[in-house]
Amino acid sequence: MENYTKYKLKGNEELASLLADKDKLFVIACNKCFKEFETIDEPDCGEFEKIAAEHGKTVIGSAKVDFLCNKTQTGNKLQDMIPEGTEHVFVISCGLGIQTVADMAEVPVYAASNSLNYTGHHGMALTKKRCDACAQCYLNVTGGVCPIVDCSKSLVNGQCGGAKNGKCEVDPDKDCAWEKINKKLEKQGRLEEFLNQPVQVRDYSKTNFKVINDYVKSIREERFAGYYGGVHPSERKEFSEHITLKRFPEPKTVVISMSQHLGAPANPIVEVGDAVKVGQKIGEAAGFISAPVHSSVSGTVVAVEPRLHATRGSEVMAVVIESDGKNTLHESVKPNKDFESLTPDEIIEIVREAGIVGMGGAGFPTSVKLKPNKPIEAILLNGCECEPFLTADHRVLLEFTDDILYGLKAMMKTVDAQKGIIVIEDNKPDAVALMEEKTADCDNIQVVVAKTKYPQGAEKMLIKRVMGRQVPRGGLPADVGVVVSNISTVKAVSDAIQKGMPLIERVASVTGEKIKNPGNYIVKIGTNVKELIDYCGGVTDDDVLIKMGGPMMGFALPDLNVPMMKGSNGIIAIDTDQTQEVACIKCGRCMDVCPMELSPLYFAKLADEQDWVGMRDRNVMDCVECRCCDYICSSKIPIVSKIKAGKNAIRGMK
Repeated sequence: MENYTKYKLKGNEELASLLADKDKLFVIACNKCFKEFETIDEPDCGEFEKIAAEHGKTVIGSAKVDFLCNKTQTGNKLQDMIPEGTEHVFVISCGLGIQTVADMAEVPVYAASNSLNYTGHHGMALTKKRCDACAQCYLNVTGGVCPIVDCSKSLVNGQCGGAKNGKCEVDPDKDCAWEKINKKLEKQGRLEEFLNQPVQVRDYSKTNFKVINDYVKSIREERFAGYYGGVHPSERKEFSEHITLKRFPEPKTVVISMSQHLGAPANPIVEVGDAVKVGQKIGEAAGFISAPVHSSVSGTVVAVEPRLHATRGSEVMAVVIESDGKNTLHESVKPNKDFESLTPDEIIEIVREAGIVGMGGAGFPTSVKLKPNKPIEAILLNGCECEPFLTADHRVLLEFTDDILYGLKAMMKTVDAQKGIIVIEDNKPDAVALMEEKTADCDNIQVVVAKTKYPQGAEKMLIKRVMGRQVPRGGLPADVGVVVSNISTVKAVSDAIQKGMPLIERVASVTGEKIKNPGNYIVKIGTNVKELIDYCGGVTDDDVLIKMGGPMMGFALPDLNVPMMKGSNGIIAIDTDQTQEVACIKCGRCMDVCPMELSPLYFAKLADEQDWVGMRDRNVMDCVECRCCDYICSSKIPIVSKIKAGKNAIRGMK
C-alpha cells in the first residue's frame, strides 16, 4: 500500500500493542484520496478488523467515509454513525482525518495508520486542523490534538510553562495546544496514561509541509464565507461594467419562442398574416406553471413554426414577426393603479398577465412565487450577479434604482413580507453606495453587502448567506419564510404595474475578451443573437466560444441564429477551452467546492457506468448544476454534463 498518497496501516506489532487494553471498537476508515478513483472500498478497514479479531477484540461497527478530513460533510455523516456501547474509536486515515474525528467523538480516538511523508498534495480539505505529514503520528497519545502543528514550538512531551491565560507565549492569539491536550486527556480519563509515556523524540529530518498548510489556511476562510463550498473564478467584469445602458436598434424581425420559462410552453394564439402590436399577447399560458408571451414589436406575423431554441439545442414552437418599425402600443398597455391601491391578488394577476418570469436564468413564473401559501418574512433581491463577465444586473441597479425599489415594495405587499433585503456583492461598490443612499429612509428595506463568491446568486446559497437558514431537501425558499427574486425581475414587476408593459425586453451584456466592442443593451425579446454580436463589431478571431449566459452556467451557441429570451442576461465571447479530460485522481476538490455538499466525483463515475440508481441514491437530483465541480476539476472531467445525463435517465425511470 506504499503507492497510496495519504496514509498506510500501522504494522502488526504496533497495532497489537495499541489494541492490548482496548475492546468494543468502532472503526472509521477514509477512502484514500489522490489516487486513481474506483467506486470500490479500500482494503484497510477489513485488514484492521481481521487483526483486531486475531487479538480477540470485538469490533461493533465500521464506517468508510470519503475525504474524512472534510469536517462539514463528515460531521453530517457521523451524527448517528457511532453506535452506543462503543468504548474506543480507531481511525484509518492521515492525520487530518484522525484529528477531525477526534474533535467530534465523545470516546477516545486512536490512529490505526500513519500519515505518509511525501512531496505531493496534502491537506487540501476544509478541516480546521492541519497535518505536517511527518510520518510520526502523536495523536494516539495526545487525544487527537496534534502537538506538531497546534503547538507553536512543536513540543512533543508537554507544555513549556510559558502559557498565559491559556494562550501561547509565542503566539498570543493561539490557544496553548498542551492545555487543550491536558483537558482532553483528563476528560477521557487518560491523563495518567500519558504521564507514564516514555520521552518522545521527534525526527526533524522529516519533511515539513508548512507551505501547503499555509495555503490551506489562506483559502479555507474564503471557501467557508457565507455558505459551504463555492469558488471564486476571475471576475472579468472590467470589459463592460463601466458602460452605460444603450437601447439596441429596432430588429427587423423577431423570433419569439413559446418556451421562455419553467413549465409548460405557451400556446400560440396568433396566425400567419395577423397584425400585432407592442405588448400584445401572442401566446397563452398552458398551465399553472407557465407564462404568457407577448410581442416585442408591432408588425405582421410571418410564421408560427418550430425554431431553434438557444438553451435546448432543439426546435421549439415560436412566433416570427416582421416589424413595421412603428412600435405601436397595444390597447392593453396602460398604467395600473399605484401598488398601494392594489390588492395582493390584483398585483399577482398583473404580474401573471405580464408574463414575468425569473430573469436570472431559471425562468420560474413570478406570479407563482408571489402566492406561496406560507408566511413570508422577507423578500430577498438577488443583485449578486456572481457569474464572471456579466454586468447587466449591475447596470440595472445603477440606472433603474427607483423602479427596483417600487417593484420590491409591491412584492413585499403582495406576500405580506415585513422586510426587503437587497443583496449586492462587494465588487459593485457604486451600486452598493447608490442603493444604500436610496434606502436610507426605508426602515423595512436593508442592503446587504456580500463577499464576492460563486454561486452566491443561487437561491439556497443566498438564503443561507443572508438569513442563515437551510432550505430543506426538496423544499422551496417559502418553506423558510423567504421569496427570492432577481433584480431585473423586480424591475419588470415595476414596469407591469406603473406602465402596464408586459415583459418584452430586458437588459443584457454583450461582453468577453473576444468581443470587439463590449456593451450593455436594452434588447427586445426575440432579437437575433448574431445581430447583437455583429452590432458590437463581431469577434476578434475564429478561436472563440460564444455562450448565452455566463461562463459557468451559460449555454454554448454553435449556431448564432437563435433569439434572445426573457432569461438571456448576456452573450459572451471567450477563449475556447483546449483542455482534455483525463482519469479522476480522487483529489476531493469537487466535494470541497460543491455548495450542495454532494459528491460530484461519484456522479461522474456512476454516469460512466450507467448506474442511475446509484446516482439517485447519492442525491444527484439536489445538484443545482452550478459547475463549481467542473471549474475545479484537476482532470477536466465534464462532471455536470454527466450529471445532466443521469438526471434525465432518473426522470425516465419508472
